[in-house]
Amino acid sequence: MNESERRSAQAIPGVRRTVVRLVATLVGMFAFAFALVPLYDVFCEVTGINGKTNSTAQALIHEEVDESRYVTVQFITRNGSGLPWNLEVETRQVRVHPGQSTEVGFAFQNASSEGTWGRAVPSVSPSNAAPHLRKMTCFCFEEQHLKAGERLELPLVFQLTRDLPPDINTVTLVYTLYPVTRDEAPLQARATDGKGDKA
Repeated sequence: MNESERRSAQAIPGVRRTVVRLVATLVGMFAFAFALVPLYDVFCEVTGINGKTNSTAQALIHEEVDESRYVTVQFITRNGSGLPWNLEVETRQVRVHPGQSTEVGFAFQNASSEGTWGRAVPSVSPSNAAPHLRKMTCFCFEEQHLKAGERLELPLVFQLTRDLPPDINTVTLVYTLYPVTRDEAPLQARATDGKGDKA
């Protein structure tokens, strides 16, 4: 064995170790990237960062209403791409006292000629207001099915806590519609049983 062959033979284990480490690093990076989105969503829901809000209904806290202060709550609706729906709100803004519960009506309208699934995903700004927003009744994140041309009216019942930072005078809730891909077979089975569609 000449010198070059000997060096090549000695280098093979090192190359193998390097390849194994690179493959392990790539697998780890892929797993981290795959888990990053749900982890980020959970982190944002817990901390309120980036205006994420909890998707579950919350209990009404009976606390004294702070009548010395008004906060303007604005509502913005957006139609995401790929969903032929319209989302309307009965009023674009309300003035509320912290601690006061308020109800606002929303209406979903399917403008297409076939039934589709969708959901409205909320965000709150400023982001530090999100932990102080309680939603007792909300369609947030819930999947809705609308038949062709169907209109569905749903309420949002919310409350701003009394400890909302004093420098926050306006809170904006943005609801964006997104399509949902689902198997229609269970829905059709329910319809044939006379139970109707799920709203």
